Amino acid sequence: MMRIVLIRPGSTEFDEQGRIKGTLSIPLSEQGARQVALAVDQLAQIGIEVVYTSPCESARQTAEAVAESLGVKLQPMEKLQNLNQGLWQGKLIEEVRQKQPKVYRQWQDHPETICPPEGEMLASARDRVQSVLGKIFKKRKAGVIALVVPEPLASLIRCYLVGNDLGDLWEIECACGSWERIDVEPGELVAT
Repeated sequence: MMRIVLIRPGSTEFDEQGRIKGTLSIPLSEQGARQVALAVDQLAQIGIEVVYTSPCESARQTAEAVAESLGVKLQPMEKLQNLNQGLWQGKLIEEVRQKQPKVYRQWQDHPETICPPEGEMLASARDRVQSVLGKIFKKRKAGVIALVVPEPLASLIRCYLVGNDLGDLWEIECACGSWERIDVEPGELVAT
């Protein structure tokens, strides 16, 4: 049995403004640093053995705080880069809703059918997730690991591990500093 602690980085100024980050590398805000400190306290007794992180700055800062506090190894992974949201990156979510209402609604209801302008389809990001998790699971058959990844990649990972729907990716975009435990049998995961 593998226990995965899926950690969303603390907030950035973009999160607080309701902007789309995508692959932009933005540092934690003051609020984000407080969220991370709270999460570190909550994670102290879970038994995390290693922390894998997305390369973006907010994820890296979050992962460094967790790994340092717990005295465990930190492993950056390029393939955990967030979904490339192309020309949407830096825009306010509300701006996309107003200027592209049909696309906004389709991303809300069926995100797997939309490619942000000059961005990445969810299927490509899902393939990256499956590849990186496959490598981790080959290396580690059991234990407790942490994955520090921003939204919407965190939701994509959760969907793959649990087998549920993605949900509203606009709503979850600003869910920062949260974490959850997911227990999986690595051999039972099936590519979707």
